[in-house]
Amino acid sequence: MQRKGVCYDVGLVMSGNWRPIFDPKIIKGELEIIKNDLHCNAVRIRGLDTDRLTTAATFALDLGLEVWFCPEMWDKSQAQTLEYIGKAAKSAEELRAKWPEQIIFLVGGESTLFMQGIVPGKNVTSRMMKNWQMIKEGKHNKPLNEFLAKANSTARQFFHGQVTYASLVWEKVDWELFDFACVDHYWQTRIKDQYLELLKPVFDSGKPVIISEFGFRTYKGAESATEGMAGDLTDSKQSLVVAISYLANSIRTALFGTQLAPPRFKLKKGNWVRDEKAQADELIKQLKLLDQAKVNGAFISTFVSPIAPFSENPDDNLDINSYSLVKSLDKKLGTTYPNMPWEPKESFRAVADYYSKHQPKLCHSGEEIPTRWK
Repeated sequence: MQRKGVCYDVGLVMSGNWRPIFDPKIIKGELEIIKNDLHCNAVRIRGLDTDRLTTAATFALDLGLEVWFCPEMWDKSQAQTLEYIGKAAKSAEELRAKWPEQIIFLVGGESTLFMQGIVPGKNVTSRMMKNWQMIKEGKHNKPLNEFLAKANSTARQFFHGQVTYASLVWEKVDWELFDFACVDHYWQTRIKDQYLELLKPVFDSGKPVIISEFGFRTYKGAESATEGMAGDLTDSKQSLVVAISYLANSIRTALFGTQLAPPRFKLKKGNWVRDEKAQADELIKQLKLLDQAKVNGAFISTFVSPIAPFSENPDDNLDINSYSLVKSLDKKLGTTYPNMPWEPKESFRAVADYYSKHQPKLCHSGEEIPTRWK
């Protein structure tokens, strides 16, 4: 792999902001750690607010990281989404003018589920739960590619660098539109014999293949879980309560500039066993698998998840449900990095070791496409 990356959330928004507090000092420090200690050479910066995206991207570009600039607006109409893509592309182009070979623009990701209009449903939950037969029949692909053609045209009107899209493995994207073929592809036991086979259509595109998102939660057996999306342990009954709490916090912040402690989901009842080593081992297995398949790059999901903090109380330990490489701490700073509100997990150290031993130099101009996986 040429691109050794990690996903970095600056404020994805669904049922509230997944990064309630945006502190530029923390953001800059985390990106320095991603570059110098995690040994990444690329970072996929994700979020809704374009000012946050631009601030984080500027820090990362200045450090020499390749930035995959990924604005994500969820649960809006296609017209609203296209307008948003144009706005974000203008911001990305301003950065590209200074760092012309260091920034790639994504027109979004997993739009069949995360945007209105490809399949029926007002929100991601309804679209995911009610349309599997339609998706199995491939009826989503035509409207998806019609939208992606518009999104690509909108982005390139303002952004004059490389452009791509982060797809689901069952979205049959017209990759001729884009400069990279990207797929969010999580490994699970139930598809272990088909994991690479499912990537074959992406390799057949002839474009450099990027695994734009993959990862494992922090509990024993997460890789073989079948319930929820990739083994989600969230108690869905809490969703409305959390959504209302987030809305109240947003109003309070807008009016008074202060906010209460961020609301939190509860875990499902069960004998879950938090296991940092299991998460680390599975990540390294998948990195080796992707290296063998000759993908051009991969982005681990995710570096940090502030709304899923660690707790000594198993019932409140939301980190068990998190993909993050670090465990967020509640109202205190770490010891490994005294200015950071988190501690590295075993997965952080394992990935850092792997990336440090497999660190190619990126070649942006005239980049050779790797041999396609057979």
